[in-house]
Amino acid sequence: MLNLIFRRLGQMVLIMAVVSFVLFLVFDSDKFKKQIAVNELGGFGVQALTEQEYQDWLTSKGLNVPFYERYADWVADVLRGDFGFSFEKNTAVGPLLAERLVATGILGFWVFALMIPIALITGVVAGMKEGSFQDRAVSFISVFTTSIPEIATAIFLTVIFALGLGWLPTKSAMTQGFDWTQLVLPVMTLVLYDFGYVARMTRASMAEVMTSQYIRTAILKGIPYSRVILRHALRNALIAPFTVIVLQLNWLLSGVVVVEVFFQYNGFGKMLLDAALFGDIYVIQAGTLAAVFVAVFSQIISDVGYTLLNPRIRFS
Repeated sequence: MLNLIFRRLGQMVLIMAVVSFVLFLVFDSDKFKKQIAVNELGGFGVQALTEQEYQDWLTSKGLNVPFYERYADWVADVLRGDFGFSFEKNTAVGPLLAERLVATGILGFWVFALMIPIALITGVVAGMKEGSFQDRAVSFISVFTTSIPEIATAIFLTVIFALGLGWLPTKSAMTQGFDWTQLVLPVMTLVLYDFGYVARMTRASMAEVMTSQYIRTAILKGIPYSRVILRHALRNALIAPFTVIVLQLNWLLSGVVVVEVFFQYNGFGKMLLDAALFGDIYVIQAGTLAAVFVAVFSQIISDVGYTLLNPRIRFS
């Protein structure tokens, strides 16, 4: 188990190093530096600069330092907890990253709190009787909700609950402080889009378990059906969905850009998009490192949890 964890941690460090190096290499081009200047000073402002003034601007931003020196300094700063300075936001990247991660974490908490029980319950109910009406209904709803793009779901919910009924605000910018009503539409959008994956995986796993020999034997022995489901079938059926659920952490962190941008929710995904459009190098670097960390860490949790839940893997 420890060897598995250390191997994954080693992979995480290696991936972070390679990705950060490639990004720095891409951002070191003169064309990209010019894009940053245009985004900050405007096209006319850049054209009005003399060559010396442009070089002075590069010096003020630390962009005229040779690539290898800038990258080495950045790595040393990151190891000390300093992620650099945001050109767009005019603030330190570390506090900005922490603030946006907390915002997306709040969103993700409510998505998981609603999605996991709904998906597991509907998946188990569908898998208990394969081919029944409840199975077909759950399968249809799951495929239907996951087939609709997030942006379409967001528009649909906004038209009904915000513009039509007027129950909820259309945006989630939180300009007046935290407001739970502004979380409802983003959370509903993500739950509707994501629960189908987990529900279908749970349904398939439960259906397979119900056809196994030990379940049939337990039923033939006269053990109450509810006891067979709760004590024998349910634990084995939840092994595969557990892996899918944990891996949704990575999707939720960096895959909610559409929802956060549509609802103007100041989370991690929107921060990355804004930084990419502006060319905010250090924000992109810090966000990428955070995304890689969460991706590898979720895989570690998935592997360890799968090993603990599956006796055949654990004892082998």
